[in-house]
Parts: sequence; structure tokens; C-alpha cells
Amino acid sequence: MSTERVVAPVGSEFGRVPRQRNRSGVGRAQVLVMVGTDKHPFDRLVDWLRSWQPTVSDRVVLSVQHGHTGADDVPGAVPFLGHAELQTAISAADLVICHGGPATILEARRHGRVPIVVPRDPSHGEHVDDHQLRFARRLGAAGLVVVCETRAALVAALTAGLAEPSRFVVRADPDSARARAAAVARVGEIVEDLVVAANGRRGWWRPWSRSPRSGARG
Repeated sequence: MSTERVVAPVGSEFGRVPRQRNRSGVGRAQVLVMVGTDKHPFDRLVDWLRSWQPTVSDRVVLSVQHGHTGADDVPGAVPFLGHAELQTAISAADLVICHGGPATILEARRHGRVPIVVPRDPSHGEHVDDHQLRFARRLGAAGLVVVCETRAALVAALTAGLAEPSRFVVRADPDSARARAAAVARVGEIVEDLVVAANGRRGWWRPWSRSPRSGARG
């Protein structure tokens, strides 16, 4: 199973989530999108967001980490995020949308967000294989993410999230830290199961034991 960084690859430009000019973010939902850094373009997701954003521009501040996918005309577009900027962006987001990379999902869960996951589909030239589809569906069945494989499903999830953001947040209570740790461990177990199914042996990568300093991967 391949992994790729959300943080900028060595030698790539990266920066902070851009501020959208002349638009106050007060009272507007913060929506963060992370497509990762795989060199395959993820035009399908960006196109869905491109058509959705104008319908909610008065209610949403959109930030899109678009990697190698063209998104210059999308508000809040930035190719890559440094580690600190990534952590800040996830913490500030009301809703998080991401590709199906395991560690990108883990990073969102660590920050108490239930991510809306749009897995890359190799039939659209978005990845080399279907591991993101299989992984996202497993997590969706376990209730750890909201999986969207169509534009209609994504818009429905976003509509629900804007109406009731608390549905996409791990509730803050005395057991929340333990709940998050358990969820991260469960994600890691699913990753391992898929690695074993793919190559018949345990993988070397155990995301639940990685240092948070390493940045989100997936």
C-alpha cells in the first residue's frame, strides 16, 4: 500500500492556507480539503468542489490543498501545506474533506474530526490501485469516516455538516482522548489487515505509532 505526504515534498513550494480577499470569515463555516500529494491528479474531487463552492460562498470559507491537481480558480487553493500549517488548518476546520490516504484520515481523527472521505479511484486515473476505495469503505462501515464516492453523496454530506457540524466532530468529553486513541488504533488495524491481504505479510508501517511530528501521510 503506497503512502504520500499531505505536507510538501522536498523541493516543492508550500505555504499557509490563503486568506480569501474581501470576505470576512466571521460566522462562516471553515471547510478544509486535502487531496494529498500523489502525482495522479484528482480532478473529479476538485471539479465537484468547483461547482459546489459558488452555491455556499456566503456561508463557507473553503481551503483546498490540491497537490498536483489544477485548482487555481478555486477559492482558498494552495498546493501543499507545511506541518504546522496543516495542524492549524485541521484544528480550525468545521468540516474536513480528504482523499482516502490512511494517515491523512488519521490526522483528521487525531484532531477530533470525522472526515468526509472521497477515495481516489484508479478507474478515473486517480491512483495506481484501489486500496483507497477498499480502505475507505472499511472505515465507513466501522463508522469512523463518512465515505462519498459520488458528487451527490459529497454534496449531501456537506449539506448535513453545514446544518449540524457537531455530527462531524468527536465530542469533547472526559473519554474523548481515549475514544480518539481507540479510533486511531482501529484505523491502524484495518491498514494492517489490508496490507496482509495484499501481500501476505505484516506491513512495516504502523500509523498509530508514528510521531505526530512526521506529518500526515496517506
